[in-house]
Amino acid sequence: MENDEAKEKESEMQKNDHRKIGKELDLFTFSDLVGSGLPLWTPKGNILREELDKFVWELRSENDYGKVTIPHITKKDLYETSGHWDKFSEELFRITSREGKEYALKPMNCPHHTQIFARKPHSYREMPQRYAETTMVYRDEQSGELGGLTRVLSITQDDSHVFCRTSQIKEEFLKIWDIVDTFYKIFGFTLQVRLSFRDPKDMNKYIGTKEIWDTAESELREIAKSRGADYFEGPGEAALYGPKLDFMAKNSAGREWQVATIQLDMNMPEKFDLTCVNEKGEKERIVMIHSAITGSIERCVAVLLEHYEGNLPLWMSPVQVKVIPVRENHNTMSKTVFDMLRENNIRAELDLADENLGSKVRDAKNNKIPYWIVIGDKEIEADKVTLESRDNGQIGAFSKEEVLEKLTSEIKNKK
Repeated sequence: MENDEAKEKESEMQKNDHRKIGKELDLFTFSDLVGSGLPLWTPKGNILREELDKFVWELRSENDYGKVTIPHITKKDLYETSGHWDKFSEELFRITSREGKEYALKPMNCPHHTQIFARKPHSYREMPQRYAETTMVYRDEQSGELGGLTRVLSITQDDSHVFCRTSQIKEEFLKIWDIVDTFYKIFGFTLQVRLSFRDPKDMNKYIGTKEIWDTAESELREIAKSRGADYFEGPGEAALYGPKLDFMAKNSAGREWQVATIQLDMNMPEKFDLTCVNEKGEKERIVMIHSAITGSIERCVAVLLEHYEGNLPLWMSPVQVKVIPVRENHNTMSKTVFDMLRENNIRAELDLADENLGSKVRDAKNNKIPYWIVIGDKEIEADKVTLESRDNGQIGAFSKEEVLEKLTSEIKNKK
């Protein structure tokens, strides 16, 4: 019996595999000429990425993050100073210039961001400084470790770094935690937190002293306790430069994923001598807090595609509404409705194919479009449209203004 249940679960997971759904919905593709682990996003797939990123920025905007931009390569010197060259060198894509200078494709953004902070002295009154950007990083993973969007060579991070005083750690952590909770609550996820600590038996894997790590881990444990979080400790799961909170979520298929992460870093500020001037006019060592709300956009898309089985919520869907004229003589009114939707920033398609109504509706269902609008003789006569839903069947007849109001409200509230 247990065997049958396991087989059924495995079959269900294969049916809902994000690679299969992504192909069916034309969201992304892979090319042998480009290489494994390097996804290519279609126009529809890019809309999905941008909607997720826009949501993260909406949540961050309440906490005064400044957008920054950095290059995708760096001199070897930056990673030698940060410690990544010594500890992370096997995962670096390396570049040698014509002049023989060594560069690397960035596997993370934090060392670059330290240099934005270090460009000038900062008073305690200016702290914290919050930088964020959405950008790709590149890691030289083994080909056998690559899989769909969940393990790739080009990783898009909605990455942020908060430079703050030690006294500000808890407040800043909790602000980011609020963003994480709000983001994943929209999708119905219940989060468990892993306190990802160092492996006490192998400190050679990490940057920094035992004392700094003891302080950082103690700080995270206290924050998790004060939050009343459902947490457990994961020895050996820490980042190179510090412990972290990793948020774990189960999708509807019961598969567990690590999603967001918040990391406390007391080591890189030491490496780069990052300080602020305190109330006494003295230099005070600061700390860094790293966070990525989606974890990576690639993995987030994979998790959500499987969670929703491709039936994405209206606000995220690349095509939100399809307008379907029953016959050719209904095209004019259909075009008017379509134009109104597009003018109001609703992603609509107009189906003018020489097909019958059943075929057009079937196409909308196969593409998992949340809503479609049918316009025929009775709709033109009543100056109304018939609204149908992927999830709830036929909704009813409405004026085009009523449909616009309903859709706009649903998108705004991320229902």
